[in-house]
Amino acid sequence: MDWLQALILGIIQGLTEYLPVSSSGHLAIGANLFGMSGEENLTFTVAVHVATVLSTVVILWKEIVWIFADIFKWKWNEGMKYAVNILISMIPVAIVGLLFKDKVEAIFGSGLLVVGICLMITASLLAFSYWAKPRQRENISPFHAFVIGIAQALAVLPGLSRSGSTIATGLLLGNKKEKLAQFSFLMVIPPILGEALLDVKDIAEVGVSQAMAGLSPVALAIGFIAAFVSGCLACKWMINIVKKGKLIWFAAYCVVAGIFAIILNYTL
Repeated sequence: MDWLQALILGIIQGLTEYLPVSSSGHLAIGANLFGMSGEENLTFTVAVHVATVLSTVVILWKEIVWIFADIFKWKWNEGMKYAVNILISMIPVAIVGLLFKDKVEAIFGSGLLVVGICLMITASLLAFSYWAKPRQRENISPFHAFVIGIAQALAVLPGLSRSGSTIATGLLLGNKKEKLAQFSFLMVIPPILGEALLDVKDIAEVGVSQAMAGLSPVALAIGFIAAFVSGCLACKWMINIVKKGKLIWFAAYCVVAGIFAIILNYTL
């Protein structure tokens, strides 16, 4: 991978981690177009995922400080309730990550047909959430946090957008737009870091030299910076988009991207 490919893929990761169009699906498409190997792709993926986590921390640092400040008051307050909801939302994805990691990785290596189909499913979820008008609820309940967590767990499939699935599910449950995007982005931090740690373990098993084959430190650094900067921009943009309820345009984009992925599957 050269520096230009790393720059392009880093920007794609940063934007699509927050925009409801599936970062894993777009990285899979990009990796196929650039002819990246599995180990090389894994190393790069870990780096850009960590970069997007850092971008979330930068953009939502006030909310993160508020949560931890309330937690250390050791009282059942709003910050503590928020933290508990995040922990509840992590249960489904933790089960999938610990028990079905190998099966999920096998799906990632099965070609772009799955990516295309999952992008179509993402489009359907976004469309349903746009047209549905459920009764609005003031706060995200523990039960809703768990259901949103199930959506996040299912979004480990390449092409099924993590932000799109969690936000669409929350909207269908009637949660307020103003709070939902923030919760969706904060709840994803622990699973992404956990996934990155598991991937680092896999990299250590194959050896750093083998995992870095075809991937220079300069390209890795450029990809990391590109993912961080574009992630910061996309995070702020997406919060405003959710507030305005303009997700239907992303549904249309996912349909086009899904068709493109399916065509690539049969032509590459």
